[in-house]
Amino acid sequence: MNIHLVDGTYELFRHHFGAPSATDAAGREVGGMRGVIASLLGMLERGATHMAVATDHVIESFRNDLWPGYKTGEGIDPALLAQFHPLEEALTAMGVPVWPMEELEADDGLASGAARARRDPRVKRVIICTPDKDLSQCVVGDRVVQWDRRKDEVRDERGVVARFGVAPASIPDYLALVGDSADGFPGVPGWGAKSTATILARYGHLEDIPGHPLRWDVKVRGAKRLAESLRVNRAAAFLFRDLATLRDSAALFDDVDELEWRGATDGFRDVAQSLEAPGLWQRAERLRASRFRG
Repeated sequence: MNIHLVDGTYELFRHHFGAPSATDAAGREVGGMRGVIASLLGMLERGATHMAVATDHVIESFRNDLWPGYKTGEGIDPALLAQFHPLEEALTAMGVPVWPMEELEADDGLASGAARARRDPRVKRVIICTPDKDLSQCVVGDRVVQWDRRKDEVRDERGVVARFGVAPASIPDYLALVGDSADGFPGVPGWGAKSTATILARYGHLEDIPGHPLRWDVKVRGAKRLAESLRVNRAAAFLFRDLATLRDSAALFDDVDELEWRGATDGFRDVAQSLEAPGLWQRAERLRASRFRG
C-alpha cells in the first residue's frame, strides 16, 4: 500500500489564493476549503487508498519560545485564517484522518506520520504531499518521498541531493546555515546555498565542519570569512538547526489501517451543503460505491 500524508495548511493556502473565491450562505469565504476537499477527493478518485492530513491548528508552536522571530499568524488574511478549523471538521466528516497540531507544527505531524508508516513492512511507499524544503529531511531512498502536487514533481533521496546538494540527513544543517525565510530565521551571515552545499556534502553536520578553513578539504570561495562567521555565530547556527529539525515521535496513529479511506460520514452531506457545493458529497458517494460495491 501507499500512504499519502498531506500538508493541510499548505493546501489551504494554495487553494485560498489559487482557486476562485466562494462564499457560503452566511457570506463567509470558503473557496480554500472547497478547493482542498475537491483536490483530496481527486486523489482518492485517482487511486489513493490511505491518507491523513496534518494541519496547524494554531500557527504558533514550541519553536516560538526558542526564537522570537519565528513565524506567527500575524498578517494572515482573516478570511483564510477563519477556514483553518472548519477545514479540519470538513475533512473529518469526509472520512479522512486529521492531525490538528498545536504544540508541534503540521510539518512535525507529517514527519511523525512518515516515520511511523515506514516502519510497517506492508507499506510500499510513503508520499509526503508538500513542497516545503524542511520535509526533505524525511525522505528515505525512494520509499519516503515528497510530492509537490502543484508542479506534479516527486522528490526521492536522489532528488533531494540534486535540489540542495546535500543528503536528507543534512537538510536541518543546510537550513541552519542558509536560513529559512518562510519560518523566520535568517541563517548564518555569508553562507549561501552553494558554499553550504559544498561544505555539508563533505562534512554532513555543523559539528563536523573543521573550525579552521585550512583543514577544509574542499574549496569554497571566501573560506576564511565563512569559517569566521560560523565561529562567531556558532550558537545561533545550532539554534537554527534545532528550529529546522522536525520532531517525528508524535503518537498520531497506531496502525496504518487506520488511515484507509472507507467513505465519507453522513455528516459530510451537510458539510457539502453548507459550502454550497453538493457535488462534493455526490463525488464522495460515487467513489465509496465504486470502491466498496462488493
